[in-house]
Amino acid sequence: MPERDPDGGRLARRAMRKVAEVKLKARPELAAKTEDSEDYWEKLGYAHRTDLVDPRLVVDNCPRIHVNDYSTQRFIEDFEKPYRPVVVRGCTDNWRAQYKWTEKRLDRKYRNQKFKCGVDDDGYSVKLKMKYFVHYMNKNLDDSPLYIFDGHFGEHRRKRKLLDDYEVPIYFRDDLFQFAGKSRPPYRWFIMGTARSGTGIHIDPLGTSAWNALIMGHKRWCLFPTNTPRELIKLRPEEGGRQNDEAVAWFDIIYPKTKRPEWPEEFKPLEIIQGPGETVFVPGGWWHVVLNLDTTIAVTQNFCSVTNFPIVWHKTVRGRPKLSQKWLAQLRMLKPELADLAEGINVNEDCGVASDSSGGDTSSSSSEDEDESCCSSCSSDSGKESLLEVRRSLKKRKRSTDEAECVINKRTEIQT
Repeated sequence: MPERDPDGGRLARRAMRKVAEVKLKARPELAAKTEDSEDYWEKLGYAHRTDLVDPRLVVDNCPRIHVNDYSTQRFIEDFEKPYRPVVVRGCTDNWRAQYKWTEKRLDRKYRNQKFKCGVDDDGYSVKLKMKYFVHYMNKNLDDSPLYIFDGHFGEHRRKRKLLDDYEVPIYFRDDLFQFAGKSRPPYRWFIMGTARSGTGIHIDPLGTSAWNALIMGHKRWCLFPTNTPRELIKLRPEEGGRQNDEAVAWFDIIYPKTKRPEWPEEFKPLEIIQGPGETVFVPGGWWHVVLNLDTTIAVTQNFCSVTNFPIVWHKTVRGRPKLSQKWLAQLRMLKPELADLAEGINVNEDCGVASDSSGGDTSSSSSEDEDESCCSSCSSDSGKESLLEVRRSLKKRKRSTDEAECVINKRTEIQT
């Protein structure tokens, strides 16, 4: 039942106050500079740009298959081994999530549970109760709205019930990182957001592949092969203003360039309009950017399989050496044939699969601390970035506590 609101506005006032606090922690660079100035959350007016979220303007050119038509081995041969993206239909047909993951039911069942929708300047999770997030989703005009991307729901006493509502699609059940034990990187996320939210252009970490199953709404994807020059598809520092890393700015600034005659043919994007019940397979090394066109609810996981293990091992040794040592020790006991394969891989050679600059082969992060702060490695439709690099970028954007407090006070005064 909806929360009782005898004065007609208690929930709305609380929601606005809580959202203001979360915004300040998650994206302090968008805060107002002074008490009398406006913040930057609606500065670019993207909420009024219907062209950015109109699926009729997109030519979907990604192949589609049905899970009933492809055996696991055929899928591996046709898509996983050649690193070909594909949209799979039918994977979610028997999931309880199909009827349980609606905005109304999630609001009712999890309304007082907190979900991660950002990170603070120290890399720790910023969370918001579901009831406040749902209110925010239906009221905001932000350029790039807050986005639930919760990577710890499976370990939470109450939120872990979401695990009962879906199952890993048959093609993606190889899970070699399970043998890394407590050292395994974050790998699964419950995601929920409204139009214009999304994740900027990136490559998933450690060479892992990913799947993203959409239950509600529509997502717009652009994917580029691993050899696409990053300077071609990344926004320059002077582009996009304070939304430089956001998907909505990418589609506003970079996407139109891909349609120009001078854009290299070999780097034309693979485009997808993902609808309810469709699962996108993203092979390791592919650049991708994802924009929500309306309210979406989905689940996504990154994985290491026997097929992509050589690439993932190569990148793990170079990017997370301590993790690789612990992983190898377990593989020797439980999967000796893979341990032998790993020890035969020359990690000094180019593996042929690109890495994002924030989570590359030569990442300086070898820490095994995955604590509460999985940062933007959890903040992508299929995983992104290393913890240390995100902390560094966030530190650059940090504003003073005094500025932050003045914005909260101003918003609270307006609403009361």
